[in-house]
Amino acid sequence: MAASKEPDSLSCSICLDILKLPVTLHCGHSYCMECVNGYWDQEDRCGVYSCPQCRHIYIPRPVLNKNTVLADLAGKMSPEEEEPQQQQQPTPPVKDDPVDVECDVCTAKKLKAVKSCLVCLASFCATHLQPHYVSAAFKKHKLVEVSACIQEKICSKHDKLLEVYCRSDGQCICLLCVIDEHKGHDTVSAAAERKEKQKLFGKKKQRYQQGIQEKQKQLRQLRQKMKALQCSGAAALDQNEKAYTEIVQMADKRRCTVRELIRVQETAVVSRAEALVDRLEKDISELRKGEDELKQLSLTEDHIHFLQSCQSIFDCPEPDEWSDFDILLHTPFDFVTKAISILRDKMENMARDIAEISQTFQADPDPETRQEFSLYSCRLSLDPNTAFENLLLSEGNSRVSWIKKAQRYPYHPERFTKYDQVLCTEGVSGVCYWEVEWRGPRVEVAVCYKGAGLDESGFGYTDQSWCISLSNVGCTFWHSGIKTKVSTHCSSTVGVYLNHKAGSLSFYSVSDSGQMMLLHRVHTTFSQPLYPGFMVCRGASARIMSSK
Repeated sequence: MAASKEPDSLSCSICLDILKLPVTLHCGHSYCMECVNGYWDQEDRCGVYSCPQCRHIYIPRPVLNKNTVLADLAGKMSPEEEEPQQQQQPTPPVKDDPVDVECDVCTAKKLKAVKSCLVCLASFCATHLQPHYVSAAFKKHKLVEVSACIQEKICSKHDKLLEVYCRSDGQCICLLCVIDEHKGHDTVSAAAERKEKQKLFGKKKQRYQQGIQEKQKQLRQLRQKMKALQCSGAAALDQNEKAYTEIVQMADKRRCTVRELIRVQETAVVSRAEALVDRLEKDISELRKGEDELKQLSLTEDHIHFLQSCQSIFDCPEPDEWSDFDILLHTPFDFVTKAISILRDKMENMARDIAEISQTFQADPDPETRQEFSLYSCRLSLDPNTAFENLLLSEGNSRVSWIKKAQRYPYHPERFTKYDQVLCTEGVSGVCYWEVEWRGPRVEVAVCYKGAGLDESGFGYTDQSWCISLSNVGCTFWHSGIKTKVSTHCSSTVGVYLNHKAGSLSFYSVSDSGQMMLLHRVHTTFSQPLYPGFMVCRGASARIMSSK
């Protein structure tokens, strides 16, 4: 009886039915053996098998054995569950109205109706329905499943049963409607029209089934890719941790080795130095002794004694002079400095390798929100040495405006002299994002290589510059002299996103609410750093917005 109160505990979460030949995985979840095998057969390409509920991964594929306890419980429960289902099969639930329909004949206590008659246009309980079964007068009456909406099957104009379908008007009508307002229309019986519609249902059902199969295939492929991605991510994390541990261990081992070498060498040097100290102290003592003898002899008044003793003093050896004294004290630790320098170079190379690994993640799709783009914001400033004479730079070289009076800029070989253009000081590479606020009749926002001959051609007219032209009537994209119309309207703020290594350059319209709308995207290969630039027409201005 306990099993019947909790049927979900004995149900397979895959087929949603009572467990058949139940098996239990190590994670504790139970399934039909056929269901879980079918589920794993779909994952077989990946070689990774998981629990459909908790996603616990099994490698290799587990061997399944029947759970006899669950099999006995499911066997006891099945007869009790199947009997009510068999009783309900002949009378499927009514879709017209889920509430109970009362008998139209009962007068005192309204009983529940069990059938509706399309001729009588009424519903009957089991007692009042008996005449329809036993009397010949009701033989041609049509009984249907009980419905509270039986009036919907009656013609509202003639109060007759809807039996005909008008193909001209696409609606159900009665026989009187055929000879009345639908006279001359293409009409057929409801049964004939249903037969035709049923054929279309078959085609529709086939398309549904094909769609289901295709979606299921895509779902399986997506789950396989997710599993493969999770396995690949887990392997990458494991390898990253192992590599880091090995690097730390190698660095620590190298540190201990160098420390021991320093101590050994220090001990050797100190030992030699102490020996030198002892020798020097001994020499100093002997020299002082000789000095004292010289002093005493020089003070004697006995000439004969002086002459007899001075020869022994002259015969004493002179003090040693050590020309390699400094070398003995300073050379022992030169190799340590060299070893540390080599180690530092190796660490710098390893750091560059790690940076290259990190940059590979930039191949991911472009950001979507303004907040995500702002993570790659870069600081830019306009270069006064490139500004055209009618362009005025202000606000810390972040704003450029066209003015009628020419500026007296000094000569510079990089200055634009034919086009109202200016470049930024900074060249950009890697992943960068910046925003420009523009005003006036026309402004061009561009990127280009430095020294690309732009003074002769202007932005967008060479294969080394990319430019989007913004105006009040619309915007266009220019490259190599080719014009591409941009259908999207641009706001007063345009965002530029560059993924230099991936060869991606994108221009976005940024709304006041921060919504990003793609204007144009370029996929190419950039061989040099790109310099942002602007072309400002008469009466226009552009301002590089500070990153937020």
